[in-house]
Amino acid sequence: MSSEVSPSTSGQTPADSTLEKRTLRKVLIRLIPFIIAMYFINYLDRTNLGIAGPGGMNEDLAMNATQFGFAAGVFFFGYLILEVPSNLALHKFGARIWLARILISWGVVAAAMAFVPNHGWLYVLRFLLGIAEAGFFPGIILYLTYWFPTSMRARATALFMLAIPLSSVVGTPLSSWLISSGNTIFENFAGWRFMFIIEGVPAILLGIMCIVYLTDHPRDAKWLSVEEREWLQATMDAEEKGKAETFHYPVRRSLLQPRVWALSFVYFGMVYGLYAMSFFLPTIISGFQKTFGVEYSIVEIGFITAIPYVFGALAMYFWSRHGDRTGERVWHVAVPLFIGGVTIPIALYLSSPFTTMVAVTITCMAICAALPTFWPLPQTFLAGAGAAAGLALINSLGNSAGFFAPYITGWLADLTGTQNAGMWVVGAAMVAAGIVTLVLRAAPAPDNLEPTLKQ
Repeated sequence: MSSEVSPSTSGQTPADSTLEKRTLRKVLIRLIPFIIAMYFINYLDRTNLGIAGPGGMNEDLAMNATQFGFAAGVFFFGYLILEVPSNLALHKFGARIWLARILISWGVVAAAMAFVPNHGWLYVLRFLLGIAEAGFFPGIILYLTYWFPTSMRARATALFMLAIPLSSVVGTPLSSWLISSGNTIFENFAGWRFMFIIEGVPAILLGIMCIVYLTDHPRDAKWLSVEEREWLQATMDAEEKGKAETFHYPVRRSLLQPRVWALSFVYFGMVYGLYAMSFFLPTIISGFQKTFGVEYSIVEIGFITAIPYVFGALAMYFWSRHGDRTGERVWHVAVPLFIGGVTIPIALYLSSPFTTMVAVTITCMAICAALPTFWPLPQTFLAGAGAAAGLALINSLGNSAGFFAPYITGWLADLTGTQNAGMWVVGAAMVAAGIVTLVLRAAPAPDNLEPTLKQ
């Protein structure tokens, strides 16, 4: 992780610039590694179903592709229902306490999935996992707005979202190894059940650590000097005040604003691609054995699945860094969406495992590049409680793709006998999201130019 920090304002004195760099470097080092660890476990517990399925769960629970897709997607029913209330609670009660509640409750449910007797109970626990986890991601996005100026917001978001590719680079082989080890160690307890227990416990431990480690606001940070605390709190307060004066978006208006709903659709498109890859890439790679006459173990499938995410992590960091440096936001979201939308369906028509994985890797890089550069778009006009509500709504509606992507992809696989049709739908969703991004542009006009837009 780089600790390089760019100045957030022009016209600074050397002393001001030194103070800024020193303060933000401390914030990066203090907060981002812990947030990465939380999101790593979050994303791992959310998507390890993709490894459990071909790792014996589908066979043990007698699940077809459609049922597996529903199990993957039902998580998002509870998640979507409570997303906005949970983020408003975080804004009211503070990140430290509320994130601890989220982590501990989802860790308990994630571990309990090891004991499901049939796919019906799996549906129930996946639904409860979504309820437990609701508000975590938009809560972190909101939390970053308390600590990082706009000029480095995309980079800070990218650093925390590195947990997504890392959960596949490290987590996918780890999950595969846990399944393999569990099958070896236990005679009457399946390896995929063992994996769920082992991967649920860290969320509980991190939740307990949240209470003593996280700080709600810069003014409370005893680990900063008085000068650093005062500078950072004043900087963040000034940014929030500027947005509130330029764009009047209280909670009600944030929830009803058409631009917020349009941004939700953009996020839906990129999340559709992300979850289609997360849940079905191991299955697609497993299918290479039939299509190309190769043979892979469950551990080898895990390692091959991790390859695209190594490059995705690099794309995520350097593309977001470029976005912060240039200040351009719209094309930094649209271009990756167009590239990924074209390459994901093409991947399934290529003639070897190598060329297919090249196309899949480009898709993964595109999705990972678009994700962190997207969030500065709504943050240009949302502030305070309105930001808590608006960011949660965008994440909630966008993450409905987490249900539709695996369910529709699984249903189309059962209907057609191949993954091809599902991947064309993924590509179409991503391209449509790119088009809407270009239509919206970066930010609405200030309220004094658009008085009729006030709700």
